[in-house]
Amino acid sequence: MPFITTSDGVDIFYKDWGTGRPIVFSHGWPLSADDWDAQMIYFLHQGYRVIAHDRRGNGRSSQVGTGNDMDHWVADLAALTEHLDLRDAVHIGHSTGGGEVARYVARYQDRVAKAVLVASLTPNMVQTEDNPAGQPPEWFDAVQAGIVGNRSEFFREVPEGPFYGYNRPGAVPSEAVIANWWRQGMAGSIQASYETVFSWKEDYTADLERITVPVLVMHGEDDQIVPFGSSVPRALEHLKNGTLKTYPGYPHGMLTTHADVLNPDLLAFIQS
Repeated sequence: MPFITTSDGVDIFYKDWGTGRPIVFSHGWPLSADDWDAQMIYFLHQGYRVIAHDRRGNGRSSQVGTGNDMDHWVADLAALTEHLDLRDAVHIGHSTGGGEVARYVARYQDRVAKAVLVASLTPNMVQTEDNPAGQPPEWFDAVQAGIVGNRSEFFREVPEGPFYGYNRPGAVPSEAVIANWWRQGMAGSIQASYETVFSWKEDYTADLERITVPVLVMHGEDDQIVPFGSSVPRALEHLKNGTLKTYPGYPHGMLTTHADVLNPDLLAFIQS
């Protein structure tokens, strides 16, 4: 399996398939590159080169005790793009991966053509007077308590409920989707899962404001993890070249549940 080793000795697993213009995918919590399966195979068949990596502490990458934070993840991504010598790339990030993409693009814009933030936590998702639609502080505490209390059980509850919207009236849960989320989450370290929550409390406004390349913001209007009102309108305010695409009723994990809709929308933006 392909790995790169970072300057601080961390092995980062990655997939690199196909040829053509590169599309780089950054996954959400607590998942891995596998969460992009529906997009990787779609864009591979569209003639693109597709790359996805497991963040440190996640999936097949090293489960190290340090660096489970946004700045290290961005440095790891930069090491990967330099190793593969990626230019004119499109970077797509989901959820926590959206923060990773925003900060990476802000710092390494010379390698980037476009970016997409899908159900992204940017610019911030904590409830404050300025962001009343954000998640309250006790919500973050509850996530960390669930990880520490019984991670295996908690990692069933999240996909069974709010992540894919399976707790909504009339929803039809997919056991295969739920099990795949659990599989990916449990492959990572409990420390990385716990410490990733701190990145959700960061403010990414300055990163968004530094980005000049075209950015597509995609968000489901029934997102229970990153509430629509906490990030979407405010993200557009800070982007110099941003476009918004919203999806009524779609959940946080819409890249999986509605790949048939989102993949063509992503393709249209990349080709525009």
